[in-house]
Amino acid sequence: MGLDMYAMITKEQFDEPVDLQASACELLHYWHKHPNLHGWMENLYYDKGGSAPAFNGAQVLLTPHDLDDLENALLSGALPDTEGFFFGKSDGSELDGDLEFLDKARRAQAKGYSVFYDSWW
Repeated sequence: MGLDMYAMITKEQFDEPVDLQASACELLHYWHKHPNLHGWMENLYYDKGGSAPAFNGAQVLLTPHDLDDLENALLSGALPDTEGFFFGKSDGSELDGDLEFLDKARRAQAKGYSVFYDSWW
């Protein structure tokens, strides 16, 4: 129970950067209760035009530029403090897993996959 977070990949290409309707996708990376990363993704979702009243089950496409911005935020400790019911607390121990995700996402993009974030809480 709590915040479950997913990076997904698909060979599908999308016209819109949010609220994707992927018909076939697979899991690239999973996090559980890393609310500060979720908050960063939520900000990205709304910056890209997302309009869901709650950032829950809403997808955001991650471009190579987004991955670079995320890496900079991770390495500078600039993820936003984020709280939510059953979200848990980010404590910095997630960095190795986050960097592993960035590596996997970049390799997937180099192979022509779209990478997107999704979550459920």
